[in-house]
Amino acid sequence: MYVITGITGQVASTVARNLLAAGKEVRAVVRDAAKGESWLAEGCRVAIADMHDRPALIQAFSGAEGVFVLLPPNFDPSPDYPETRAIIANLHAALRTCAPRKVVCLSTIGAQADQPNLLSQLGEMERQLGQLPIPVTFLRAGWFMENSLWDIAPARDEGVLHSFLQPLDKPVSMVATADIGRTAAALLQEDWHGVRVIELEGPQRITPLELASTLGRLLGREVKAQAVPRQAWEQLFRDQGMHNPLPRMQMLDGFNQGWIDFAGTPRRGSTALETVLAGLVERKV
Repeated sequence: MYVITGITGQVASTVARNLLAAGKEVRAVVRDAAKGESWLAEGCRVAIADMHDRPALIQAFSGAEGVFVLLPPNFDPSPDYPETRAIIANLHAALRTCAPRKVVCLSTIGAQADQPNLLSQLGEMERQLGQLPIPVTFLRAGWFMENSLWDIAPARDEGVLHSFLQPLDKPVSMVATADIGRTAAALLQEDWHGVRVIELEGPQRITPLELASTLGRLLGREVKAQAVPRQAWEQLFRDQGMHNPLPRMQMLDGFNQGWIDFAGTPRRGSTALETVLAGLVERKV
């Protein structure tokens, strides 16, 4: 039995479907029964558990051969990440209690960085879950290509891609969620000892200029990349409703300055940027 958390998201849903296609038994962890109905129809068992409910997580992980852990994203955390730390503590306790044969956790490029930033939450997850007395793999993925969903409307309507990634000709490690999900499903079916880190990016690194030109081809219009000035970030993020934009700004600084990067040589996925963007454009049109 493979237990999948975060199954309503793009990555974990791909993990689950790849395991199902391989003939594996899958238990989908959802927060309410309504979200589990479609997974029941696909052949999964369903467990109802919230990340803040330790007893429910223990029940959800009980009897698992493998568990896929996806930390709920928190883009506007409180200082020192108390919400995330509480969830990590619950995951640690549930996994230690249930002792599955193996665990695969979705982590991120730059999780090992010493400088504080939004991705430090995943670095903390690695530190805590890496202490478990069971085999754990941390899958560090690059910048999601699907983050470009928010670029579609301004590119279509204004012909502009407003980029926080800078300079515009700097290649960025990006990867498709389909590749992440396929890789995680394959890792769950492997056997290993101790803690290992697997890093993953797409076929090639991508600049904001290339992102804009690809969107332009798909939209049938000229799209220009335009850097959002660093001094404007905080007010922009606060206008969007953020209360604590500093970690997000620090993360972007890390990508732009190069201290958020892979620690080793990453594996490469096969999904091209244009394939992902074409799907996003279709969703937005």
